[in-house]
Amino acid sequence: MYKVLLVDDEIFVRKGLRNLMDWESLGYDICDEADNGQEALEKIGQLEPDLVIADIRMPVLDGLELIRKVTEEGGYCPTFIIVSGYHDFEYAQRALRYGVHDYILKPIDEAELETALKALSGTLGLKKLTTIAGDSLVTDSIVETLVQGQFSEADNGALSAALQMPEMSSFQYVLVELHSIPHSAGTEWNAKELSAVVQALTASSCGKIPVYEQANGLYGLLLDLQSLVSPGGRIESAYSGLHAAIAKASGRPVTIYTGKTVERLQDMNISYRSANEAMSYKYAENGASVIYASQVQGTPLYYFDVDSELYSRLLERLEENNAELYEQDIELLFRQFVENRFAPNAVANTITRFAIGIINIIRKMDGDEKGLRMLPSLMDWQGSYSRLQDLKGLFADFLREAAAYLAELRNEQSKGGIERIKKYIEANYTENISLKSIAGKFYMNSVYLGQLFRKTYGIYFNDFLLQIRIGEAKKLLRQTDLRMYEIAEKVGFQNADYFVTQFEKLEKVTPTDYRNKLLGKK
Repeated sequence: MYKVLLVDDEIFVRKGLRNLMDWESLGYDICDEADNGQEALEKIGQLEPDLVIADIRMPVLDGLELIRKVTEEGGYCPTFIIVSGYHDFEYAQRALRYGVHDYILKPIDEAELETALKALSGTLGLKKLTTIAGDSLVTDSIVETLVQGQFSEADNGALSAALQMPEMSSFQYVLVELHSIPHSAGTEWNAKELSAVVQALTASSCGKIPVYEQANGLYGLLLDLQSLVSPGGRIESAYSGLHAAIAKASGRPVTIYTGKTVERLQDMNISYRSANEAMSYKYAENGASVIYASQVQGTPLYYFDVDSELYSRLLERLEENNAELYEQDIELLFRQFVENRFAPNAVANTITRFAIGIINIIRKMDGDEKGLRMLPSLMDWQGSYSRLQDLKGLFADFLREAAAYLAELRNEQSKGGIERIKKYIEANYTENISLKSIAGKFYMNSVYLGQLFRKTYGIYFNDFLLQIRIGEAKKLLRQTDLRMYEIAEKVGFQNADYFVTQFEKLEKVTPTDYRNKLLGKK
């Protein structure tokens, strides 16, 4: 697998690019992301990705400057594909001058990118072979050739000899997923250590078991079942023992996915595809330590969205900060993942949908989602929380943090918001305003607004509005000779008789008597 680093200053662009296509089927693995060129520069040195897909315009260090630094500093240099929203020939020229493999315009067309990646695959393969240093990389290249089926019939003998495996037997491609332990540094492990554990359990006296690092924490094994399963033994018992041995040696939770059995080594790509397909049942078969392709292949998976009623209800309870009820909905949501047999993509889309829904609520309340400490972990959960139970813990922690932040925003809004409402009334008292219309304008419940107004200012909303209008009416009576219906209209009364009634109710005198008194008339 070729490692890919995605670089863009928009997180949702990166997520969209990650989900645009089936990277794995093309032989690529997205190893990490960066949101600016400087961060990408550091990660290139740390991760040594084969391919970097970068936006051309970014803060701190833009795409072209990133490429220039990498190429001119003389260190590790990956292949670059530049994406840009600008039809700028000069940018394209400069990019190609720096040796960029391709220049793709936004919005990215899936077919165009797929064609570019397929064309690049051969180039990367040659590049990788020229930089091989050590047996493990040689094995990776051979296994990759085998599982991708990129060889001719004449190469069978050479591949068999290189892997020290027979051309004919009972073979399986097996995926071993080493799960991270949340809030723990965990135990560093590699293909060599995994190979040693498997080797100790097999009856083979030949060379090392071929182990292929398919992705971070995900290893592929090429197994000859005749060396793993003792004569008369059960394959389930053999895999149970393998699972226990790997879990003990690595000190981490483990899930094993077995591909279909094939009789020829050259058909290992069939077993490879079925093992990867078995991994798509990881949540549907939640809790299983070994998932067999032969048992799950063809059984239905759920690829659609979460129930809309549950989605809306959970967000509503979150806004209400009703922990008891939204915790119940979290339980129900994760139970649905298992009972409805959600595919990993459906789970990922559901988690993303909730995150976006919460972000939208925060923004409507004039908050900033960057205040959520756990948001980056939730958006990147697939890299660290591959087990459903771990994801559930992360999701629940995120929702608790979000609920607390929303409550904090609501308190701030009620303090600053009620003052804005008061100022709005004072500036617009001449209009046909009401408690209900103002509540709608400020996205509040009218009953709650009325209670909050009285609590804050010690007066009912209608009384406050009336005081302002009558006060302005008195000023007009003192300073102008406008008629009563004209004054009524200017201070917001639609009916002159109603104005007179309200004036007398508040001032204990009619508007006419009030003016006459000022003029010295009786």
